[in-house]
Amino acid sequence: MTKPLALEGLKVADFSWVGAGPRSTKDLADNGATVVKIESMKRLDLGRMSPPFKDRKRHHDGSAFFAITNTSKKSVTINLGDPRGVEVAKKLVAWADVVVENFGKGFLDRVGLSYDDMKALRPGIILISVSVAGRTGPLSNFRGYGNSAAALSGQAALAGWPDRPPHMPPFAYGDVVAPMFATVATLSALEHRRQTGEGQHLDISQAEPLMHTLGDLFAAHQAAPADPIRRGNRHPAYAPHGIFPAAGEDNWIAIACQDDAQWASLCRLMGEENATPTLAERKAAEGEIEARLAAWTASQDKQALAGLLVKAGVAAGAVQNGKDVFQDPELQGRHYIPQTHPALGDCFMPAPPMTFSDLSIQVGLSPLLGEHNREIFIDTLGMSEAEVADLIQQGALA
Repeated sequence: MTKPLALEGLKVADFSWVGAGPRSTKDLADNGATVVKIESMKRLDLGRMSPPFKDRKRHHDGSAFFAITNTSKKSVTINLGDPRGVEVAKKLVAWADVVVENFGKGFLDRVGLSYDDMKALRPGIILISVSVAGRTGPLSNFRGYGNSAAALSGQAALAGWPDRPPHMPPFAYGDVVAPMFATVATLSALEHRRQTGEGQHLDISQAEPLMHTLGDLFAAHQAAPADPIRRGNRHPAYAPHGIFPAAGEDNWIAIACQDDAQWASLCRLMGEENATPTLAERKAAEGEIEARLAAWTASQDKQALAGLLVKAGVAAGAVQNGKDVFQDPELQGRHYIPQTHPALGDCFMPAPPMTFSDLSIQVGLSPLLGEHNREIFIDTLGMSEAEVADLIQQGALA
């Protein structure tokens, strides 16, 4: 017997693009919601033009980034720069339970799709607006991406080494953290509407969720402002704590000793006497300890050594690159779903990082650009074939 999907029947009009907005609606779509992604050939979603591409050929249907971020959705093309296109978008708003957008502040208001306009079309509508710094306050006009949120939230200032400038994180974490908060907020708003009939306009920034995840580090810095805010791989309460070389090219292992007992176990494995038994002594000799540890790990297989250390009670893990992660038997068996995509061919999509005992999650294909125009405009919204063909020809549905 097929298990039901948690959000089956939920209807979402997704006007968002690039990362943070589409990542929010992906979770809804994978859990059964019907998510219609509104796009346009006139202004392609930058996610569609983000590498890597199939066979390294740049094409709006061949981006792995877009495919991973937009699983299980349907795609229609609407030119919001054309008033006739806006009228069709209004039909989608009237159909939807939830609308998601991450345009610059004021854009939807200017084209006639403000929150008040949406409420008039669909009482009880839930609008989710995702931005770098929120829709209110002095930074409400701030425009940027996940790396902008890293700078604004303080994340970049915390990354790097004490003797070097701040380090911009290599990944736009705001594009992933903010959608988690957006999902929780959306489910809360849906429950509130179920009880009261009232909709909501949800304001989700990227900077504030990042600040929540970094709160303990800010508190520690406030308590001891003289301590370096950037520590590299070191930790004030652990020693050693870092990344060390392993056998082979660009292979590494992470090792951390939380207490004196773990340090003693590590020393026994290294064949050394425990000459620096306390944390204070280890911190004082941290550079020397790291050098000795690196000399010991450099000739050993990272996976085998990680297993040996963990068995001895020492926190350790092989530093896995993308290929390692993809080939890891535990991760591959649980967290990847094989698919055959019309543009990407045979590929694997990451599975949602949770399971339900009595519900199903289905990760469907990401849509080709405008793939579902007929299904949505004609079958769902009830427009005529002649009307749709005419609007496509005139560029309103493009």
